[in-house]
Amino acid sequence: MAKTPKSSSGNRELKKRVKTARGRSISSVRWLNRQINDPYVSRAKQEGYRSRAAFKLIEMDDRFKWLKSGKTVLDLGAAPGGWTQVAVARVKSPAEKPMVLGVDILPMPPITGATLLQLDFMDETAPGVIRALIPGGVDIVLSDMAPNTTGHAATDHLRIMALLEAVYPFACEVLKKGGVFVAKVFQGGAEKDLLARMKQDFETVKHAKPKASRADSSENYVVASGFKNKIPFPLEGEG
Repeated sequence: MAKTPKSSSGNRELKKRVKTARGRSISSVRWLNRQINDPYVSRAKQEGYRSRAAFKLIEMDDRFKWLKSGKTVLDLGAAPGGWTQVAVARVKSPAEKPMVLGVDILPMPPITGATLLQLDFMDETAPGVIRALIPGGVDIVLSDMAPNTTGHAATDHLRIMALLEAVYPFACEVLKKGGVFVAKVFQGGAEKDLLARMKQDFETVKHAKPKASRADSSENYVVASGFKNKIPFPLEGEG
């Protein structure tokens, strides 16, 4: 049996490297090197997930257990579809009448058991379009949306908080009583007011950083469960 190559230290496996950087920027080469050495990227390919991000949701749901059979899910920022795939499998969403709605500004190939909508959530017409597809509300709102990062931590934090400030009120409109809201945040100090609001609207609010989140990333997730539903979601035909 062939032996696994070792580094000069005799203990670590040699990392794979991009063979040529011709025509690529330094940042592109770094990204490619990170991708080919990322175990979650390999697992995603092996297990049929569209992205390594699927394992972030898997880890969080293994811990909190909200994606139960029969639950309805709205997945915002769904592309390329890794979270949607996990949600479909865990709530056992049927192909005939999907219980999972995935929304993203980017197009996505179909996922059996999900309704996929190409739409910019920040467009003023988007909330109405989405509500029309979930007239009875949903049990879980997932948001893995994030703006393009600048590399400047403070700026990136403020930008994702501005996005979350837009997503959160909509989530409160469509969530059923007892529902769950999960959203990506970047570490910083601007979330204090929003967290205070969440603690009024939900029974519990926690933070989670899955192992699948890269160690050098400031990415974190806020997990709010037990929605108190102060303003009932209007039934179809009302209002």
